[in-house]
Formats: sequence, structure tokens, C-alpha cells
Amino acid sequence: MTNTSTPTDNTSEFGTFDAEGNYIPRAITENNVADAELDAAYSKSMITVEDGQLVSGTVVKIDRDEVLLDIGYKAEGVIPSRELSIRNDADPFEIVGMGEAIEALVLQKEDKEGRLVLSKKRAQYERAWGKIEEVKEADGIVKGNVIEVVKGGLIVDIGLRGFLPASLVELRRVRDLQPYVGKEIEAKIIELDKNRNNVVLSRRGWLEETQREQREEFLDNLKPGEVRNGVVSSVVNFGAFVDLGGMDGLVHVSELSWKHVDHPGSVVAVGDEIEVQVLEVDLSRERISLSLKATQQDPWQQFASEHRPGELVYGRVTKLVPFGSFVQVGDGIEGLVHISEMSAHHVDLPEQVVTPGEELWVKIIDLDLQRRRISLSIKQAAEGGIVAAEYQEHFGEHAYDDQGNYIGSDYSEGQEAWEEYFAEHGGEAPVPTAEEQAAEAAESAEAAATADDSVAEVGATEEPAPEAEQEAAPEAETGDEADA
Repeated sequence: MTNTSTPTDNTSEFGTFDAEGNYIPRAITENNVADAELDAAYSKSMITVEDGQLVSGTVVKIDRDEVLLDIGYKAEGVIPSRELSIRNDADPFEIVGMGEAIEALVLQKEDKEGRLVLSKKRAQYERAWGKIEEVKEADGIVKGNVIEVVKGGLIVDIGLRGFLPASLVELRRVRDLQPYVGKEIEAKIIELDKNRNNVVLSRRGWLEETQREQREEFLDNLKPGEVRNGVVSSVVNFGAFVDLGGMDGLVHVSELSWKHVDHPGSVVAVGDEIEVQVLEVDLSRERISLSLKATQQDPWQQFASEHRPGELVYGRVTKLVPFGSFVQVGDGIEGLVHISEMSAHHVDLPEQVVTPGEELWVKIIDLDLQRRRISLSIKQAAEGGIVAAEYQEHFGEHAYDDQGNYIGSDYSEGQEAWEEYFAEHGGEAPVPTAEEQAAEAAESAEAAATADDSVAEVGATEEPAPEAEQEAAPEAETGDEADA
């Protein structure tokens, strides 16, 4: 008998039965479609991507070299580790987490292995540019963490790699940039070039705006001529920057010392506490000019106060020139011995009389403090005179008369040698043999003859220096002028 009744509404995961007990299988699908319609449905559920497109997805796998991102495409997208962050050598496990929703940019729809290649940092870069351009137009500030020290400055993460030059990190120059890594900073955008992927920042610009009132007050209270204590913050080829407690001032190399300075590093070092004099305050450019040598005694002034023409001083030959030689007679003080003052006899070349490095006595014949020039004489020093006070103590006061003239000493090296001999041989002087007496007499006769020949030669060759030559002879110069 055929059952014609309709099935009841009772449903079961195993199917149903009608009133007559016949089994009706459970419906597996509803609204079944044909194969063509099924393919179309699959295609509709899949997204389409193009190179350069921004997509969103979920992180489904993290490896050392790559991250897989499900964006609803027919296959997961691959983000190489180098495309995860603008930080170099970033650890993928520190950048993203499993199940995290992130945005990426399509680099390659299908590489040679058929993979979809994505970039998280490029997506971040695209988003950041729009924001940064708005900030630049509004003359605003950006915030970011310092992620790296590079040559010449710092790299700041502001959604992309922003470059902060070392000279724009602080109001004063900073020598060590490493302590800034990992710190969040605020800065102004001073240069923006998307085509060159170039963003230049200035933290100093932000500090100048926030501290403008303090700087103006500091400069108003700083007056030329006053002496301030400071700390050397930076040494450069042209001088040294000194932190005065809020702003830096520059001590130019010419203001570091009264002596010639080859490099500022030979006079000061970073961290040195020094006393400087304010030379100039430029309010419009907010620049301060300082001097270190102005707080120190002028060695020329000191030398002039302690010496006078006619005195004998001890010096060292520093340089030979065609018209004479320069002799250092004090710390940073050089005088000129003109060739006409080098010897009692005629001299063609200075090297006939002296050599560089030689130490000798010279007499001061002229001292011009205003022009910082000293004229010296070797010839006149040989004639004797008053020895400068600082050298008298070395030879002993007993060797000088009341006027300071050197009169010698009763004690000599020869006397010391005799005393040593007497101590060794019982106090009796040795008696020379006949041969020794004859040799001594011959040496005396030869020395006398040589002296007569020298006197005759001097009388025949010595000529006074022409008056015109003396007038044209350069006077003593400072060390700097001599080098020039």
C-alpha cells in the first residue's frame, strides 16, 4: 500500500518519519544551486587585490622570516620580516601577535612562487604621510620614539623614518646621542619630500618655541664685558661651545689663548669648567661670543712688566729666516735677532751662527708692547750686561753685583775637579812630567797664534750693516706672525 500522506514538521538530525513510519532523510542543504552558480558564489565571497592596494587582515602565523595574514583572499598573504617595521632587524614576535588585525599594502599580487606578498611598514608609511603633511601645513609637532643612531643624527619612528640631525637635537650641541635611543621626543618638521622619502626633523626648533621667553630673558641679562662660568659642551675646528647655564656661547679659536692654537682640542676638552668673558650678544640671531683668553693675563703684558731693554734673557732658537732668527724668550713670547745682531763679525746666513733648538743668551734691545715685537741681540749679549731677575736666582745672588751685572763665581767645575782629586790623593796636587810641561807650553803658543789670526780677520772683514738694510730689517714678530 502506498503512503500518500505528507511528512510532519518534526525534524531530526537523522531525518524524519511520516505517519506511516516511512523514513524521510534530513535535508543537507537548502536552496541548492547548480555548479556554475556555485563557482560564482565562491568568487563573490573572495576579495580581489591589486598591486599597491591597502588591505586589512588577521595574523594567522608568525615565523622568524615572515608573517602570514588572512585577508579573505584565496590564499594567505605573506609579509616578509623586513616589511614588518621601519626598524632594522626587528623581531616579528615583537611587532605583531597571533589574531591581531593589521593593515598591509600589496607589494606583489603573485610572486614567482605564486604567493601574495604584503608590507605592513609600507601601509604604515602611506597612512603616516597624509598625517605628516597635515602637521607640516599646520606648523605643528610630531611625536615618536628614537629607534636608531646613524651617522650625523638620529632616526625617529613617526610612522616612517624621520631623520633628526645631531645639531638639532638640543639647544646646544650634543656629543653622545646613544642615550636618546628608546626615548619619546617631540619635534618640528622642517623638510618634507615624499618622492625622496625624506623627512627632516628639528627638536631644537620645538625647544626654541617652548623656551623662547626663557632665552630672551637670559640674553637680556647677559652683558658684554661680564665674566661667567661655563662648561665646554662641544669642541669644533673653529672653536669651542660653552654652556652658560641655559644657552651656548662660542669661544672662537682666536679667543682661546694668547698663544697660537693649532686646534681648540689642545686647549679645552668637553666637560671642562672654565671662566669666560662675554664679548658680544646678538639678540636678533641669539648668538653669544665669548673669550677665554680675556680672563687670563696677557703674557706679553706680563713679560713687558718684568723686563726692560738692556737685560739679558735666556732663550731657545725656534726658526731661521734669511734676515735673522726667532728666539723664544718666554711662554708664547718670541723675539727677532736680526742678522746684523748675531755676531761681532760679518754673517751671511743665520745658520752660520745658530741652529733651531739651540739655547743661548740674548739681550733685549727693544720691546714694543703695543705691536708685540721684541728685538734681541746675540752680539750684545756676549758683551755682558744685567741678567733678568728670573735667571739670577738660578746662578746665585753671589754671582751678581748690586746693579745685576754678572761677575762670575769663585766656584767652578775646575775647582770641583781639583777638590775631588785632592780627596782621592791625599790633598797633594800632581807634579807634571817634563813631557807634559812641554806639551802644555806648545798648546799655549798655538792658542795665542790662533787668537791673533782671529783678531786680524775680524778687523779686515767686519763692516757695519748699511743703514738702509737696518731700517728694512723686520722687527720681532709674534709666533702667529712668524708662522705667516
